[in-house]
Amino acid sequence: MIVRLLVFLLTLSPALPAAAGTIEHHRIDSASLRGNPAGLASVRGVTVYLPDGYAAGTRRLPVLYYLSGFFEDDRAPYTTNGAQALFDRAIAERVIGDVIIVTADFTTPAGGSWYVNSAATGNWDDFMVRELVPWIDGRYRTLARPQSRGVAGDRMGGHGAIRFGMRHPEIFGAVYALHPIGTGPGLQTMFSRPDWALLARAKSIEDLRGDGFSLIFTSIFQAHLADPVPPLRFAAPASLTDGRLSIDAARTERLNASFFLERQVPLYADNLKRLRGLMFDWARGDPNADHIVSNQAFTRVLDAFGVPYEAEEYRGGWGDRRWGNGGRIYTEMLPFFARTLVFER
Repeated sequence: MIVRLLVFLLTLSPALPAAAGTIEHHRIDSASLRGNPAGLASVRGVTVYLPDGYAAGTRRLPVLYYLSGFFEDDRAPYTTNGAQALFDRAIAERVIGDVIIVTADFTTPAGGSWYVNSAATGNWDDFMVRELVPWIDGRYRTLARPQSRGVAGDRMGGHGAIRFGMRHPEIFGAVYALHPIGTGPGLQTMFSRPDWALLARAKSIEDLRGDGFSLIFTSIFQAHLADPVPPLRFAAPASLTDGRLSIDAARTERLNASFFLERQVPLYADNLKRLRGLMFDWARGDPNADHIVSNQAFTRVLDAFGVPYEAEEYRGGWGDRRWGNGGRIYTEMLPFFARTLVFER
């Protein structure tokens, strides 16, 4: 009877809180970004999550790089989404083993860099693979090899995660993209989105505030049609003439070939096949149907080139079901890396 009573009382007791990891904030002066024509700061924030016991241990750990969305810097997952508590719980409950998690500031005044080398805003791909990854490996006890290094991201960050996996399988061994955008063309053409009259009269990025599509597409154009000349620092793929929109076919093809991930698959299919895992998802309830259509089409392109992957269309909307104990970072992304990354020497 006493034993049964003790068991009953234990079931009523609240669960002990997960042991707390450590958050470290750094700033790196990036040579890859220094002197960019847009005048963006080369000093970038880097936030590192270290699991409980790291300081007292000697074991080397795998590393997960997490890429955020528009206007989200390295601290955003922690200040906005409670990432530290989520990671603590995931490790305590063995959803994933001990892992170092790195975020960095890839933002630009237009929202984001799209993680590519740009003649306007700086060399963001180089910043990641030539500077950030070696800096982390040099400062922390990491398993410095692709099979123990993953990259993930949300929306624009998901786009970047797939792009890094395509180009750098020698750096990243596994990729998870949460609702990636820009995987391929949607139902509407790209030139139908921005306000071309606003772009034509803008004297600076600040003139675009309040028009989300014009900001987003400015960031895309700065990444893929970069032009150092101010004020907006891109070569426009379209322009208004006497109230009519004129499309520059050569620039539009250059943009589509560079930006859409499905156009990259023929070039990088063999690289993608080297990955230990590739997974991406998207929400069926996204009000922008372009995102849904393009991700569905992206799966067919991957199939056509024999690239292994996992993909899921789930019930949800734009930007939801990410964080929290029932969110996909906890239920899908971290378990994915638990099974695809190598956690031991």
